[in-house]
Amino acid sequence: MPITSRAVVIPRRNAIELGTVQVTEPKEDGVLIRTAFTSISAGTERMLLDGRMPHPALSFPLVPGYETVGRVVRLGKKTPEHLKLNQLVYVGGARCFKGVNPAWGGQSEYICADAEKVVPLDGISPDEGVLLALGATAMHGVRVAQVARGDQVLVLGQGIVGQLAARIARQEGAARVVVLDRLAARLALSEADQVIDVTRTTVEEAMEGEKVDVIIEATGSMAALTNALPLLADHGRVLLLGYYDHVDLPYAPLFLREARIMVAREWESGLDGDLPRTRDLIASGQLKVSNLLTHRVPLDKIQAAYRLALEDPSCLKVVVEWPQDGME
Repeated sequence: MPITSRAVVIPRRNAIELGTVQVTEPKEDGVLIRTAFTSISAGTERMLLDGRMPHPALSFPLVPGYETVGRVVRLGKKTPEHLKLNQLVYVGGARCFKGVNPAWGGQSEYICADAEKVVPLDGISPDEGVLLALGATAMHGVRVAQVARGDQVLVLGQGIVGQLAARIARQEGAARVVVLDRLAARLALSEADQVIDVTRTTVEEAMEGEKVDVIIEATGSMAALTNALPLLADHGRVLLLGYYDHVDLPYAPLFLREARIMVAREWESGLDGDLPRTRDLIASGQLKVSNLLTHRVPLDKIQAAYRLALEDPSCLKVVVEWPQDGME
């Protein structure tokens, strides 16, 4: 029997509703999760609302979201033993709805998910669990860029992905991490060795001629990257960690430095993939993320949550709190 569930629904372009959907039963090796917290991935969901997401799942109506934390409330007959009833877990959405498309289906009161997609939140708080997706994305990017001990790293942008990438680069051994942004509120949250407010100075002036081994582009702006290329050392690496409609860069500074351009997509999956690695970094205290959860909004104010995430530059991450009526 399908399960009736509240869900955030995008019925058409530029519309957000709190509606009701039908969720399928869990598979034999799956779980049913009751959601406690979700978040809004501003870049992804802005493209969904605009109708620009280059993904086959973009067909309205849809349930967005891939940042879900909840409790396991039902097990399948063959669910792996590491998943248990009442366990707090993260899941990056699921394809479990009737009559509505998942893109990626995480903003739902109930979710049926395959066991391999579920990550137990061992040792971290449930609200911090909503950061696993973008933390894992940042971790994957830092590893694609081959950040190594002793590297000088420049991160363009201190939105949520840029913040996480800068912190993870340090954990991977970077000797020095420099970040830049246009927003003082974001720079104030940074844990980098040097922060550059590009409304007050240019990146070249602030760096005083120093070169970097790695540039991590996390603004989505080719202009920001173009301005930073003169700071790249010979044989330096450039990581594209944002999303871009087109890549348009001057060739000469890349050619003269024999630079390598790298592109990172989403995280590596699996029990030893980027999601559990990110969880373990948070659990150990090596990756501090609590100050990145800047806003909290109850589910019944979901439109306000989307306005915060998409329009308020001081909002790095909004936590959406789902009602837990009847839960212990």
